[in-house]
Amino acid sequence: MSLLILVADDDLGTRLSVSDYLEMSGYTVIAAENGLQALELLEIYRPHLMVTDIMMPQMDGYEVVKQMRQRPEFRLLPVIFLTERASTEERIRGYQLGCDFYLPKPFDIQELGAMIRNLFERTSNSTLALSQLIQAEWQSRVAAQPVAKAELVREPINLVGNLNLVLTQREKEVLNLLTNGLSNTEIGHNLHLSPRTIEKHVSSLLRKTFTNNRAELVRFALENHLVK
Repeated sequence: MSLLILVADDDLGTRLSVSDYLEMSGYTVIAAENGLQALELLEIYRPHLMVTDIMMPQMDGYEVVKQMRQRPEFRLLPVIFLTERASTEERIRGYQLGCDFYLPKPFDIQELGAMIRNLFERTSNSTLALSQLIQAEWQSRVAAQPVAKAELVREPINLVGNLNLVLTQREKEVLNLLTNGLSNTEIGHNLHLSPRTIEKHVSSLLRKTFTNNRAELVRFALENHLVK
C-alpha cells in the first residue's frame, strides 16, 4: 500500500500540480481546499504526511497544525508548510507549532519531493512505529464507540440491510457522478481532482459496498437509494 499524503492549499493550481507530482512519484494523495476541510480529512483518512499552505480560508495552516498537534495520534505526523510568508518570524512560528520543513513559494517541486523522502526516511524506524501504535490505540477506541465515530466524521450512516455503510462527502460526490456514466477523468475534472485520486475513491466505494466492479457498484447504489 502506498504512503498517503494530504495536500491542503486554497490555490487550485498549486493543489493540482503538487498532487499530480506526488502521485507520479508513487504516493496516494488526498486534497483539501481550506484548513477546516484539511482537519476533517485528517480525521477520516489518517495520512502519513501533510503538505499545507498557511493562508487558507475558514482556518489557516497555523491553526490546522496547532489543533492537529493537540491530538496524540497526530503528534508525530510530518508536516511541510508551503507559503508565501517567508520572513524569519513566520518560519520560527511554523517550527514552534510543529512543522518539519518550511518551503517558501514559489518553490521547486523536486525540492518538495526531496523533503518528503527525507521525512519518510527519518520516520521509517522507531518514530513511525510509535506513531502507528498511537493510531492503532485511537482506532480501537473509536471502533468500540460507533456512534462517536459517526459524529466525528460528521457524515450520516446509511443503513443498507445489516450493513452500516459510512460514506465520506467526497465518496458521495464521486458515486453520484459515477452513476451518471462519467469516466475517472471527467469526474476528476468536475471535482478538481486527478484521475488517480478518483480511482482511489472508487476502490474505497467498491470495498465498502462489497461490489466487484463499477456496474455492480452503480446497481447497488441505485437499488439502495445511495444517489439521487
